[in-house]
Amino acid sequence: MRSSELVIIGAGPAGMAAAATAAAHGLSVTLLDEQPRAGGQIYRDVERVAAKRGTILGPDYTYGTTLVEGIGRGGITHLAGAVVWAIEEGFRISYTQDGVAAQVSADRVLLATGALERPMPIPGWTLPGVMTAGAGQIMMKQSGILPRRAVLAGAGPLLYLVAAQMVRAGTPPLALVETQTRGDLLKAARHAGGALRGWPYLAKGMKLLAELRRAGVPRFAGASGLAVQGEGRAEAVAFRRGGTDHRIACDTVLLHHGVVPNTQAARSLDVPHRWDAGQACFVPVVDDWGLTGVDGVSVAGDGAGIGGAKAAELAGRIAALGIAHALGRIPRERRDAQAVPLRRALSRELAARPFIDAAYPPFADAISPADATIICRCEEVTAGDIRGYAGLGCLGPNQAKAFGRSGMGPCQGRYCGLAVTSLLAEANGRTMEDTGYYRIRPPLKPVTLGELAAMETPKTNTEKVETGT
Repeated sequence: MRSSELVIIGAGPAGMAAAATAAAHGLSVTLLDEQPRAGGQIYRDVERVAAKRGTILGPDYTYGTTLVEGIGRGGITHLAGAVVWAIEEGFRISYTQDGVAAQVSADRVLLATGALERPMPIPGWTLPGVMTAGAGQIMMKQSGILPRRAVLAGAGPLLYLVAAQMVRAGTPPLALVETQTRGDLLKAARHAGGALRGWPYLAKGMKLLAELRRAGVPRFAGASGLAVQGEGRAEAVAFRRGGTDHRIACDTVLLHHGVVPNTQAARSLDVPHRWDAGQACFVPVVDDWGLTGVDGVSVAGDGAGIGGAKAAELAGRIAALGIAHALGRIPRERRDAQAVPLRRALSRELAARPFIDAAYPPFADAISPADATIICRCEEVTAGDIRGYAGLGCLGPNQAKAFGRSGMGPCQGRYCGLAVTSLLAEANGRTMEDTGYYRIRPPLKPVTLGELAAMETPKTNTEKVETGT
């Protein structure tokens, strides 16, 4: 069994930056990631794609090549295509790679698992031809495949970015249907000071909107009653705006109303979480160095709260400094001194976040969907089913599993968890904090008996990763 001082799960901006920083301070690092190449969701496949589609995807994407180059140094073992399905006390991490299960032990674990797009359960969201905006962008990055005759619907800056990238690629969307309202923008005004401090984000947003105006892409803000229509597949997007009903015929619908931390791995380790009202999601409780309430476990990047790619990179470096100090590689004074410029930069990156969160809240109709809307796609559980469970005395998501198997499918509750908690909290008149979340246990991802049977036999003398120092 392989052994490292530090195992990092996730090779996105936080994971890559943390690995490079930790290795620079003499730590042996194993970097585990599901994807065949480093980059995470933001910089997915950037080493290969930057030269091909960098002009379309933009400089913020191609910047990721510098982070990928950083994990090529000695002391870092990058295991690509490694699906982590269990993290045991100790720490022993089980994963599958190339159809074979294996394990790696560590002194410390850093979870850099990033974010998930917030599911947007509206009528028709399970029809073929409907996907998240992030999924559409992944297709663009990895394969150069562009959705044609597409409508982008929901809220958030990612919609503008994906729409602009589609324009640059010569396949502009038919329209943007946005759910944020003028009232949301007025509420966000109280965070104007932070927004001005984080002016580069505002400037990028204005530039993207100007690009879309020049391309003639129609925008419909303040939409309500959003639904995907079609027989057997997506055929149109219907919504109401300004007292008028609208219907836009299309072949593809890209939905998005924000991203949330991917907390499955952290929850499997019983890391304490709290409800973040500003971002409308649960986040792990961490200190200024990314340390959690579980000894030896740190969390960095969007998995600890949504901040964006640059913020994730900075948080990864700060967490790595904290781990290097904890393992005796650097004294406290050196750790603190190196963290000062990183913290300043992180503060600037996060300055506009409260404004963005308030200006682009989750779509209310998708937080409290109509009874017939499917919430748990794996088990085909509807919003009405969840409300019915509450009427029978169900108080939390874990009880809901017994009532109707929500959260027990292949995704293990990743995509229905927040919706189930929200519906139960609403039905029972309780807070999100009191209602809680699914209890996550391994396997975190599906693993076959064949993969387990092929697992390497642990040896008495574990294989040590060379530090390169």
